[in-house]
Amino acid sequence: MAENTSTAVSDVHKKIKAAFEAFDYQSNSTVDVREIGTIVYSLGCFPSRTELHDFLTEVGEDHTGCVHLDRFLPAMTEVLMENRFPPVSEVTLLQAFEVLDKEKKGYLESEELTKYLTQEASNKIKQKNNK
Repeated sequence: MAENTSTAVSDVHKKIKAAFEAFDYQSNSTVDVREIGTIVYSLGCFPSRTELHDFLTEVGEDHTGCVHLDRFLPAMTEVLMENRFPPVSEVTLLQAFEVLDKEKKGYLESEELTKYLTQEASNKIKQKNNK
């Protein structure tokens, strides 16, 4: 039984490290604190804003606004092993997809997805600047 747990933890560590390293642009085992939500989501976890804020407090950022892998890895391992932030339901994902698939094609072109993501990011930046 302990061997299965050890293997599961090892697999989870590999998954977390791969997701973290995708955003570790300087290859120094740190990522910008603003990327943590994206990393958490990429691992199939969907915390509320409050839960994500609490998680960020738990892993802590350094004086440069970065989170270190050595702080992130154990905290995220615990989250995944406990299934703390369950994924969004398939029904909700399908509904979101259907909103974007206006022509009812059953798929999105990469250009469409890029446009939607870019527009959303642009809108958030504008909202933030207007405050």
